[in-house]
Amino acid sequence: MSALDTFEKMLAAGKDNALLRYSLGNEYNKLGRLDAAREHLQAALVFDPRYSAAWKLLGKAQSDAGMLKEARETFRQGIAAAEAKGDIQAAKEMTVFAKRIDKQLAAE
Repeated sequence: MSALDTFEKMLAAGKDNALLRYSLGNEYNKLGRLDAAREHLQAALVFDPRYSAAWKLLGKAQSDAGMLKEARETFRQGIAAAEAKGDIQAAKEMTVFAKRIDKQLAAE
């Protein structure tokens, strides 16, 4: 049984929480199933709006799907959440990703 299968069974059993949704989003992202990844990552952020890793992975999934403006906004919100939580490394990483997106958007 794959990790994805395990996580889906947990969700079906009613064990819904931020970590489970993040884990589902991560597994779907690895498979390139970006719509499902974004759905679960957004759900993780409903549970915990300060979940830095979920902000970062959601922005990546949006960026990979070509949703650059949405990804830029997600990183902006994620940076604020990470800084408020004291998660400096995540804030730095998202700042780098946001700057890359700014360059892509400027080139279009």
